[in-house]
Amino acid sequence: MSCDYKALANKGVQGLHPYQAGKPTSELERELGITNIVKLASNENPLGVSTKVKKVLAGELDELSRYPDSNGYYLKSALAEQMMVKPEQVTLGNGSNDILELLARTFVNDSHEVIFSQHAFVVYPIVTQAIGATPVAVSAKNWGHDLDAMADAITERTKLIFIANPNNPTGTFLTSKALRHFLEQVPEHVIVVLDEAYYEYVAKDERAPSVQWLSHFPNLVVSRTFSKAYGLAGLRIGYAVTSEEIAGLINRVRQPFNCNSLSLAAAEAVLDDTDYLTASIEINRVGMKQLTEAFNAMGLEYIPSHGNFVTVDVQTNGAEVYDALLQEGVIVRPIGGYGLPNHLRVSIGLESENQRFIDALKKVLQLP
Repeated sequence: MSCDYKALANKGVQGLHPYQAGKPTSELERELGITNIVKLASNENPLGVSTKVKKVLAGELDELSRYPDSNGYYLKSALAEQMMVKPEQVTLGNGSNDILELLARTFVNDSHEVIFSQHAFVVYPIVTQAIGATPVAVSAKNWGHDLDAMADAITERTKLIFIANPNNPTGTFLTSKALRHFLEQVPEHVIVVLDEAYYEYVAKDERAPSVQWLSHFPNLVVSRTFSKAYGLAGLRIGYAVTSEEIAGLINRVRQPFNCNSLSLAAAEAVLDDTDYLTASIEINRVGMKQLTEAFNAMGLEYIPSHGNFVTVDVQTNGAEVYDALLQEGVIVRPIGGYGLPNHLRVSIGLESENQRFIDALKKVLQLP
């Protein structure tokens, strides 16, 4: 081969490394021949799929030869009613990751800067670099966003700011007061993306009224997902709530039919399943208590989390502990790539899954 295809790629893409997802159970089975695997790596909902979703999906199968509703009319209408906004303010995405990339492609070019926090979601620097923009990673404060430092980092080249609340992978949380104060400092030509993928796991009295702020901050974008608390990670569907003007611009670059028929129907069904959401939140609360109490008993420090995961300091090379846990049939997430080489991110599972991880971790770390 004489052609250097890497040299043909955009400069930002040349230096990128592919996103590393959590290891699938099927891959570990192939590699090590292990069965009865526990996966606590990808912040998935351990309850499985809502029964309402299963019933709805069965009725959709005969229509799979048809294209989906590209506008997602019924789901957008349901979301708009729940959040008391106009359907024209809602944009649907193939997971909330799709929304994040759409925003970057809509508003940012290679002359701009994009601000995000150290230890924040890896997709932020990936989409920034892919379009050739300049990433500005602001040093974290107590494992989370330092909003004052992020405000100070704004320049005339800043076009987009990503804020994850709660943050992934550290689980840290910003109060409504702190967020509002930050938004008041941001020039209106700078788009602020408030990534609330784990919004439902936050206690109701602590949640920021972010959607209500849209009338005061037209540069604000709120993104959420059905992948976590709603248990639809495999169907990939998320959404953004914005001003009508921003939504209209995003839709100019959004791919047609970016949300498939099954994901649209499933999301509409689970949005109406309050019992499932309540159960998801409760099992997360109980599981979080189970894991953190175990970490306390083992003398391991962890970062207090508002998501459906907890990040723990294993006091040694996290990648090596991760590999050793694989041998025990337990998959978690090493996060050295986030600048946390001695930490593991552990998703909250069912009680038995959590205990399996706890027992395996004790064995690997040679703890009593």
